[in-house]
This record gives sequence, C-alpha cells and structure tokens, in this order.
Amino acid sequence: MPVRNEERFIGKTLDQLRQQEYPLDKVEVIIADGDSSDNTREIAKGFASRFGSLRVLNNAGMLPSSGRNVGVRQSSAPYILILDGHCHIPGNKLLDDMVRLFESTGAGCLCRPQPLDPPDISSFQRAVAICRNSTLGHKPGSEIYADFEGEVDPTSSGAMYRREVFDIVGYFDESFDACEDVELNHRVKEAGIKSILSPLLKIYYYPRENLRGLWKQMRRYGRGRFNYSAKHRIFSPIQWFSGAAAAGLALGIVLSIFSTLFCWLTMLATLGYLLLVSAFSIQLYREKKELGLLLFGPSIFAAVHFGLGVGFLEGLMGRVWPGRR
Repeated sequence: MPVRNEERFIGKTLDQLRQQEYPLDKVEVIIADGDSSDNTREIAKGFASRFGSLRVLNNAGMLPSSGRNVGVRQSSAPYILILDGHCHIPGNKLLDDMVRLFESTGAGCLCRPQPLDPPDISSFQRAVAICRNSTLGHKPGSEIYADFEGEVDPTSSGAMYRREVFDIVGYFDESFDACEDVELNHRVKEAGIKSILSPLLKIYYYPRENLRGLWKQMRRYGRGRFNYSAKHRIFSPIQWFSGAAAAGLALGIVLSIFSTLFCWLTMLATLGYLLLVSAFSIQLYREKKELGLLLFGPSIFAAVHFGLGVGFLEGLMGRVWPGRR
C-alpha cells in the first residue's frame, strides 16, 4: 500500500482489511509511506497488532511506483495485492476470493473492476463517477468498469500477482509518476502470463472532490500515458487526439489575437465542444437522475479531456526537451 498524507482514509481502509474473513495471521500488510506530514504513519501503526504482520516502511522515492516496489520487495507472501490508501472494499471475502481464484484458475495476474462510486460521496463525485464511466469519459478497451469473469488483457486492471511474476517481468518503473501499473501490466501481457478478471475482486475508488483535484489527476494520467506509449512504442490515437486538441485550442487563442478568422474558428470550435459535452451531460442526467451532471457535467468532461491532453503534451515536451515541463 503506497501512501502519502492519507490520514483521512487509511484507518477506514485498514479496518476493512481487518474485517476480511481470511485468517489474519496469514495476512502481511506493508505500507510504504512517502514522507507523510500528517498522522498517516501513526494511524497505520495502530493496526499493527490486528494482522499477522504490519509494517510501515519508508518510500524514499515518494512516488506510487517506488512505493509499490518497496512493498513487493519487502514482502514474503506468495500472493501480492496492491491497494491504495483510500479505497472502499465492499465485502469481507476479497482476500478469500483472491486466493481461491489464483488456485483454481492458475492465473499469474488477477484483474479487478475499479468503479468510482463508493458510498458516502458528494454530488460532484457521483457526477465524476458517471462521466468517467461513460463513452465520452472512458478509454475504450479498459476493463476497470467491466462486470464479467474471464481471461483478459491485464493492462488496464491488473492489481494482484503471484510473487514469481515479478521475477519474470521485473518491478514497477520508478521513472513513472502515474500509469506505472499500466506499464507493468503491459509487460505481464507481453510475457504471456494468464490474467483473469472477476467482479468478486471489485474495489471502489474515490473520485476527486473538486475540479482542481480532477484536473491535476488527469494531467498526471496524461503524462503517464505518454511515458507508457513512448517506452513501448505504442501509438494511441485517443491520446494524440487529446494532445492535439489541447495544443490546437491554445494555438487558436494566440492566433485569435492577430486574426479575426482564427478568432471565429476558435470560438466555433469551443462552442461546438461545449454543445457536445452539454448535450451528453443532459442525456446522462436523463438516464441517471443525478443533478450534479447538469451542474458539473460539462466542466468534468473538459477537465478529463483537456487535463489528459495537457498532460500528454507535457510528457511530449519532457521527451523533446529533457528536464523541462
């Protein structure tokens, strides 16, 4: 569990782990803390007596990728589950189901749905969850919102591994600040390791609480997606399109200063985009009856699309001019 400043959530997450029916004397919990400045460490250490083993270790790299590696390298269990410090585990059979599926399927990697609608979230967060799960807000081919059991490409949703998988494909790439899981799972796929998705392994993640947080998250994802695509020489039309759209809007705004034609073209393109996301938000409202979609839907889609685009461009610029953002 790589964490940093998770005092609001980590106690609840660990308590949900403690309530699992699996024998807790066989559960090893390793928390890799990236120099938290709040009470994350103290809260985590308070659970030490409730598991067979719970250790809070230092994540000197302070990134999720380096924290994951600390946990994997310092663990001794045959099966490894990666968790964030703030998530919602819906039942008490997660660990039991994980072990059973590893043993019954022979899979080296287990994949899980990761929906964004845990209980007790705000109207804005519910709107984010619905938008992200829609065709306009979700990457095609990803299984994080899927609800079936079977063999899959693990790239988008792998999160549980046999220990020997890391001997085969290596560890998380610590040059990544985001999408380090996607990058490792790509290597799992390339190695031909059997990967199984099951709704029994579903874990709910919390959407960002405001537009600023969502924008920052999407920028990180955009940079991570570029780094992943560049490392493995994968062409992603959607990612390039989002980057081109962000660059085109910025260029259009600049050229509008000097040209009436570009001013009109930029205004028309912006208006067309706003009409699209507004119409889509209204349609989602009709289906889901969530008022937040009318209030926040267009701005949520804009944060997702242009956040990813700007992050992708930042990744590209970092590759062209190393050391610059």
